[in-house]
Amino acid sequence: MAKYTTSSSKRARFLQGAAIALVALSLAGCANQPKKELTTGSISRTSKPVQSMTAPELSAAAESIGQAYEKNPKDREAGLNYANLLRMTGRNEQALAVMQQVAINHPSDREVLGAYGKAQAAAGQLEQALATIGRAQTPDRPDWKLKSAEGAILDQLGRAQEARLRYREALDLKPNEPSVLSNLGMSYLLTKDLRTAETYLKLAASQPGADSSVRQNLALAVGLQGRFQEAETIARQELSSEQAEANVAYLRSMLSQQGAWKELAKADDKKVAN
Repeated sequence: MAKYTTSSSKRARFLQGAAIALVALSLAGCANQPKKELTTGSISRTSKPVQSMTAPELSAAAESIGQAYEKNPKDREAGLNYANLLRMTGRNEQALAVMQQVAINHPSDREVLGAYGKAQAAAGQLEQALATIGRAQTPDRPDWKLKSAEGAILDQLGRAQEARLRYREALDLKPNEPSVLSNLGMSYLLTKDLRTAETYLKLAASQPGADSSVRQNLALAVGLQGRFQEAETIARQELSSEQAEANVAYLRSMLSQQGAWKELAKADDKKVAN
């Protein structure tokens, strides 16, 4: 593993901040399912997958779905889709407000409760999110997506062992699910076990259903070990040039914290020169 020239305390703070940010990202993507479930794969009023949308396209989709929601706030699908798009565009407080209304209108709907818990977590209400997702889960018909979401929240609370138990329970229900494997890898990244994190993230990225967020997490784990050029190659895989640049920009923003980007880039240049 590469040695960093930053102090151990600064490196730890940087790593903690980067990992929490991406665990939150993983949490937001835990429900990447077809339209019948919480929709992040595609939106009913658009033909383009959400993960393939640019920031302006996401904003336009949120505006369109928002108009449908405004016309009928009791429309379950419109509320779920609108809140999800709001989260994807960083409007977490507004997403939480939407999900509060949806939950009031559908108080016993498991999918709604799960989405409400995710909105609470994205807005920083972690303990409340755990309670809400706990209400959505049923012992006789456990939902792997809720198990994974619960794990991501526990990771943000610093309860890594409990989080990893939830991920493994989710994998028992849905073997080799890339979003769960990615969350498990990020759990190890949180505790600075970068090699184990990379192992799980590579496994996640190799699965047929893996999306760009999984590869973005893998790129971060690789970059934090000083292998910057490899990390940038991973971040650019199988994407349009615009999406690739956005992924690389995000990777750079993560690694630039505490000056880590410049130091890793210098270390990588030395390796190439040697």
